[in-house]
Amino acid sequence: MAKKVRDAMTPEPRVADPSLSLAEAAQLMRSEDIGSLPVVQEGQLVAVLTDRDIVVRAVAESADPSATKVGDIASRKPVTIEPDEDLDEALAQMARAQVRRLPVVEGGRLVGVLAQADIAQEAKSKQAGELVEEISKPTGPAA
Repeated sequence: MAKKVRDAMTPEPRVADPSLSLAEAAQLMRSEDIGSLPVVQEGQLVAVLTDRDIVVRAVAESADPSATKVGDIASRKPVTIEPDEDLDEALAQMARAQVRRLPVVEGGRLVGVLAQADIAQEAKSKQAGELVEEISKPTGPAA
């Protein structure tokens, strides 16, 4: 049985409001050690702010991080996935969109974030489980 996005995602991720300053968002990303922040307004995912957005759309344009709002530079219309999709489909969507993270949305609401690293960890756990199962198999007649 294929693993689902729900099994590997990070539930209840940190989020940003579109009105948050870029400086505050960057500090939050640093303190949480994350490379993106879902941007949520009135409970709905409206964008995703990535470290790349900050570099390309703010720093490279000499924008004032205290005056620039998250909503001004965050990527609109993010590619999303639902929690009951297979992890294989999530990887395919990441490859098509050339992203490393997907917001997980259920009924229009953000319920988690799935990163490539989450999928790799899930695969590693599965492989470890299979190895333990293999080691635990009886190898000969009972004595």
